[in-house]
Amino acid sequence: NSNYHDSQRRGAWLAEQGIGFMDSGTSGGVWGLENGYCLMVGGTPDVAQTMTPILQVLAPAADRGWAHVGPVGSGHFTKMIHNGIEYGMMQAFAEGLELLRGKQEFNLDLAQITELWRHGSVVRSWLLDLTAEALKHDQQLDKVAPYVPDSGEGRWTVIEAIDQGVAAPVLTLALQIRFNSRNETGYGYRLLSTMRNAFGGHAVKHTGG
Repeated sequence: NSNYHDSQRRGAWLAEQGIGFMDSGTSGGVWGLENGYCLMVGGTPDVAQTMTPILQVLAPAADRGWAHVGPVGSGHFTKMIHNGIEYGMMQAFAEGLELLRGKQEFNLDLAQITELWRHGSVVRSWLLDLTAEALKHDQQLDKVAPYVPDSGEGRWTVIEAIDQGVAAPVLTLALQIRFNSRNETGYGYRLLSTMRNAFGGHAVKHTGG
């Protein structure tokens, strides 16, 4: 997923050469190969129309999971904001589950609780599905280092918020906490790293144990 400014620049240069350009923000992680990708497409209507058969094959279904959202750059812009939201959602799950784990007098089973939440609760989501599956196999996460990388889109989202003068405290703090994780040892950071691996196949930094 490129920075949308780069997509705009490339699109403008190619237009001068008479070449159409389409940017496609892509979500779905490692699961997209099997289940289809969510595709956020930017470009002129004629280019999007030309590419429609390909988009229909890559998406979960021909009539959903993809959309022409606007002009060149808008696809990657939409995906950038998507990833900023993703950071905030992941951080909320990590903080909440760390609080549950910390209430030692209740000895709560996090695998049981996340599985419970998957059915009928307001917070059910694919991120929760992946978290429940990960915790089913390992609740302690002792072998997962509490080190959470960031891939760039979160930073670009925060910069965009500053440029627009829009308050985005949740998205900003979620990014900053990832920075802080590189110097901390909390369980929540281990959980964030595990979630990134579950949905995107991102590498997990393991402990020495």
